[in-house]
Amino acid sequence: MQSNFKTSKQLAADPQETAIAVLSWLANEPDMFSRFLALTGVEPAQVRNAVHDPGFLAGMLDFLMNHEPTAVAFCEATGTMPDTLAAVWRHFSSPGLGSGEY
Repeated sequence: MQSNFKTSKQLAADPQETAIAVLSWLANEPDMFSRFLALTGVEPAQVRNAVHDPGFLAGMLDFLMNHEPTAVAFCEATGTMPDTLAAVWRHFSSPGLGSGEY
């Protein structure tokens, strides 16, 4: 019997590695990737360098997290726990008005 239990290592996933996993997943979803590129204005040739830009990664994670079915599809396809994805999103996102981080 196989367990779906995720280890605590996954909960402590490296934000950069998880963001790159999101980008890899998006790149393998042509319709989704095209939509993402259209919304960001980033050219496909710029993506390789943009992956080192925290602002790009924040925008990419916003794109994913602002559409729950897409976020769920990523988690299911990669075995990433939703809590891990949310933590990575918070890591790259700017503080919000209600965050108390100002």
